[in-house]
Amino acid sequence: MDRKYNPSLVQNARELRKNMTNEERHLWYDFLRDYPVKFSRQKVLGKYIVDFYCSSAKLVVEIDGSQHYELSGKMYDDARTVYLQQFGLLVLRVSNYEINSNFYGVCDKIDSLVKQRMK
Repeated sequence: MDRKYNPSLVQNARELRKNMTNEERHLWYDFLRDYPVKFSRQKVLGKYIVDFYCSSAKLVVEIDGSQHYELSGKMYDDARTVYLQQFGLLVLRVSNYEINSNFYGVCDKIDSLVKQRMK
């Protein structure tokens, strides 16, 4: 993976960590932060910033708000996914609605994927 850091992305990632959405904050503080396998939040991967990243499992977790379901957002997300998959990463997309309505189901899905990918 192209690990060259674009200074504007690094600064943007710091800002995103400070200003997480409610759903990102909920997933981070109530599950991923203390998960036994390390996750990073707002991680620069090549030319993109991903919401959550587990390097051990090569797993990216993206929390999608309503803008991700508009045509331009979907096209952008598809391009990001293809780019990240080139490096053997699995991209799991979770909607804000899923975080709010089925939080423990989302946590179980992430846990299952981490365990599968670390075998």
